Amino acid sequence: MTVAGQRRNPTGFAGPCVAPALSQGNATVHAPIGPAEAQNGAVKLKLDLHDIYNRGGDIDRALRAIIAEAVAKKAPLVEIIPGKGSGALKKHVLRFLDQKEIKALYHRVEKDSNNFGRVFVHFRWK
Repeated sequence: MTVAGQRRNPTGFAGPCVAPALSQGNATVHAPIGPAEAQNGAVKLKLDLHDIYNRGGDIDRALRAIIAEAVAKKAPLVEIIPGKGSGALKKHVLRFLDQKEIKALYHRVEKDSNNFGRVFVHFRWK
């Protein structure tokens, strides 16, 4: 049985509807679409960097791609998951986001206070 706004996933568990994963190098980008987002057309993008944590060029390409996709889709939020580890990858992500040309594209960055391995990039669209 599935709940409204949910569908069976391949594992057999009901979960939120999720758009197909997009490949960014070896990183995985998911665009979850829940009931509230589906109603107002908002899309939250997610980038998990676990698979490419040790390849700087791939990391930058994946970050550029997810920011470009957020701008193109006017997504209000991008969730970037560098993971907890030593914190080096999170620093790399924050340095990337602090670049002048990237910083001009988003509204603010939020470091998740409950999960050290997660960063939110908020966009404001008119």
